[in-house]
Amino acid sequence: MRLASSAARRLAKLSQVEGRALMLRVAVDGGGCSGFQYRFELVEDAEADDLRIEADGQAALVDPISVPFLKGSEIAFVDELAGAQFVVNNPNAASSCGCGVSFSI
Repeated sequence: MRLASSAARRLAKLSQVEGRALMLRVAVDGGGCSGFQYRFELVEDAEADDLRIEADGQAALVDPISVPFLKGSEIAFVDELAGAQFVVNNPNAASSCGCGVSFSI
């Protein structure tokens, strides 16, 4: 897994606006229209068993249960006409829904 520079830049900006160091927690939950869905959360503290992924002084956290689903993935931030959001470019996903938040394996 890797944290793209686009995601690191966005995390740095969010931390600056909030006036505190924030990390992006990425998890995979059951549900969504394709079977699994990504959950993103901004947090200040890591859990003891989190996998920490760093880039450009910023960090993303992944819980141990989600790690196998995200193997080889890139966590990025996109700012497009449809909206701005964190995304996971996941090579393990066999298919995904139109919004890119849910996927199947």
